[in-house]
Amino acid sequence: MSIALTVVGFVIIAIGLGDMFRALLHPRGEGDLSNAVISALWATSRRLGHRLGSAVGPAGMVLTVLVWVLLQGLGWALIYLPHVPGGFTYDPGIDPGRYPDVIEALYVSFVTLATLGFGDMVATEPFIRALAPLEALVGFAVLTAALTWFMQIYPPLTRRRALAMRLHGLAAAGVAEAVPTLPADMLTRVLGELASEIDVVCVDLSQHSETYYFQEENPRQSLSRQIHYALELRDAAAAKAEVETGVGTAMLSASLDNVAESLRGFVRVADHADLQQVFRAYAADHARSARD
Repeated sequence: MSIALTVVGFVIIAIGLGDMFRALLHPRGEGDLSNAVISALWATSRRLGHRLGSAVGPAGMVLTVLVWVLLQGLGWALIYLPHVPGGFTYDPGIDPGRYPDVIEALYVSFVTLATLGFGDMVATEPFIRALAPLEALVGFAVLTAALTWFMQIYPPLTRRRALAMRLHGLAAAGVAEAVPTLPADMLTRVLGELASEIDVVCVDLSQHSETYYFQEENPRQSLSRQIHYALELRDAAAAKAEVETGVGTAMLSASLDNVAESLRGFVRVADHADLQQVFRAYAADHARSARD
């Protein structure tokens, strides 16, 4: 029984650390547990009409960190459980017989994980004494990873908001409507710069999938509302049919295809859905209309 609990404990610890590694350090941010937690919260919010608003993304991240902490605490508690209470010494005022062994194991696990070090329950068995500092290091790593995650989420969100603002500005200026009269070099530059910004946001979405679940209260900063204008601009430039603008149009088209491919992993669309359908599904999933 002792060996079985220890093995199960280490498996749970490995699952939690593995998910944390994949969510924070993997190039595509593919943490299964973290994605499941955040997407489940998003689905709940969507069914409620997104009444949680912009709090869904941050709440999902906090909930994910809590899941990581709970997995570590539970895993280490299972390892300690066969050694409670005989493998520990207690302060004179504490009677271990008053508390269930499971509660004691969870207590010492979370106290060690949080690096509190109360000292009221100290391991005496060599095996447990060797593991306790390791758990404290794991707890410090989880805390550091959580803080890093919260810090690294804002640059991608800033770039996405900036792209939405740029699209809104282009729409307000009526650039798509003015395409037939614009100089070829100016239009090519606009298309190329826009394609570059879309590519950056596409990479951000791939590496930080949790950014998808952040809603924007300001419609001008909401990419789900503004992305359609990039498609209008591309179509207008393609209709101009000039050799000079062909490269810029092709670049923008490729960038839109890439971001649509990334969005397909989040929205429900048919495999053969075109860009317009993908972007409409994106806007609907965020409970926003396609345009202001």
